[in-house]
Amino acid sequence: MSDVVRNEKHVTARIPPVLRPEHPSARSLAGLVSEFGLETSGSLDGVEVTGVTLSTGDLHPGDLYVGIHGAHSHGASYASAAREGGAVAILTDPAGAEIAKDSGLPIVLVDSPREALGEISAWVYRSSEHPPLLFGTTGTNGKTSVSYLLEGILKQLGLVTGLSSTAERHIGDLTVVSRLTTPEASEMHALLARMRESNVRAVAVEVSAQALSRNRVDGIMFDVVGFTNLSHDHLDDYADMEEYFAAKLPLFQPDRAKRGVVSLDTSWGQRVVSDSHIPVTTISTTPGIDAEWVTTIIEEQATFTEFRLSGPENRSLTTRVPLIGWHMAANAALAIVMLVEAGFELEAIGQALEEKGGIDAYLPGRTERVSGEHGPSVYVDFGHSPDAFLNTLAAVKKFTPGRTIMVFGADGDRDATKRLEMGRVAADGSDILVITDHHPRFEDPASIRKTLLEGAHLAAHQPEIHEVSPPERAIRTAVSLAREGDSILWAGPGHQDYRDIAGVRTPYSARDEARAALREAGWA
Repeated sequence: MSDVVRNEKHVTARIPPVLRPEHPSARSLAGLVSEFGLETSGSLDGVEVTGVTLSTGDLHPGDLYVGIHGAHSHGASYASAAREGGAVAILTDPAGAEIAKDSGLPIVLVDSPREALGEISAWVYRSSEHPPLLFGTTGTNGKTSVSYLLEGILKQLGLVTGLSSTAERHIGDLTVVSRLTTPEASEMHALLARMRESNVRAVAVEVSAQALSRNRVDGIMFDVVGFTNLSHDHLDDYADMEEYFAAKLPLFQPDRAKRGVVSLDTSWGQRVVSDSHIPVTTISTTPGIDAEWVTTIIEEQATFTEFRLSGPENRSLTTRVPLIGWHMAANAALAIVMLVEAGFELEAIGQALEEKGGIDAYLPGRTERVSGEHGPSVYVDFGHSPDAFLNTLAAVKKFTPGRTIMVFGADGDRDATKRLEMGRVAADGSDILVITDHHPRFEDPASIRKTLLEGAHLAAHQPEIHEVSPPERAIRTAVSLAREGDSILWAGPGHQDYRDIAGVRTPYSARDEARAALREAGWA
């Protein structure tokens, strides 16, 4: 996504709003300049700031508009539009100051607006004053699941909670669909300020590698951070796995977090431990791994996974997560240990969970069953990496007496290097494979499908393979091929409510399409 701030006329109606404090307190622009020792031009007399934004589309009267140099143009080009929308000043770099000099707005000068955005937003929104407990989770797979599970357990412990994830933002009972996995720093601090107004006491935040690379969590001090795993993904943003790994590490430094919990289920976990400069504890579900906390699977059913978490000083807890797969038990155990590191007693957590027979959490689009009691089981999942396919297919297969049918596509204009492996893993783990489209964006969907098919033909096991476009037809093809006792895993769309085709976000729900396909086939 370009850093350039622009009005996207085709997609604006589909983009959720930015959550801001309902009663912002004005802060003196002169005070901001003094606090950070910044250079300015134009009069600051009487100028008060109530918000910060990168986008004229999200502008509120009283905002400090931030002009960032993007891939194709400079955000300062919109300074006049920002003034007309009610901006009271612009924060930008020297190049932006030259562009915006005739806008009539006072200009605050910084070398890098993006690097300054987090700390300045924190100051404007006072988000570092009396903050809630803050939990941050990073890794390739499982970030969203850990965040929802953290939130669910915190609610069971009686706390008012907040959430920022790939899928949604939560403030208590308020839910808004997310734009980015981790919002821009200005939006993140506005969200935290709104949470403070709502008396939120604990917040779970999903932290992507891009969020760290692009300064989106600057100005935030996490109480506890967690690392799930690392596998092939996002090599469109990073040169190789080493660079991708390095992008995650700043979360485990003392300017970002106080404590950490690291899963050793992938070899990258031990490297996180070695390179961390904060106290960390370790956890694993893998036998033979020397971790401080050990997760053992006790029972697996189609509706839950029961596990035992054992830790130092002979502490242990046995509970259930309402999801299938060992990896979901691993996510839940990581969430519990993060809570312990934050100061919650393991016994108190166990008692709270026991009251509802386990963890009470709903994870939208994470191996979410959308079918009824009869006919094939249909699961919609957000997984979009080879490792995610491997784990989810194995979990679905375990509870499928019949055949496993998989439907999937791949994102356009995203990491193309993983597509062959996605196709291979999908073919190896399924009896019938339906390759279709997902978000083609500006790529040719037929070309994306061709690569996925090439990957599928590399598999040692060759399933029955169909290429079907668009996905509305693909899920109906899968349902038409399914029988009682079969399972269909539709990977990729998960919780999302749109498809991105040539820059246009088209309303679309895989969950609704799957249910419609089942009804049309005669399954209640």
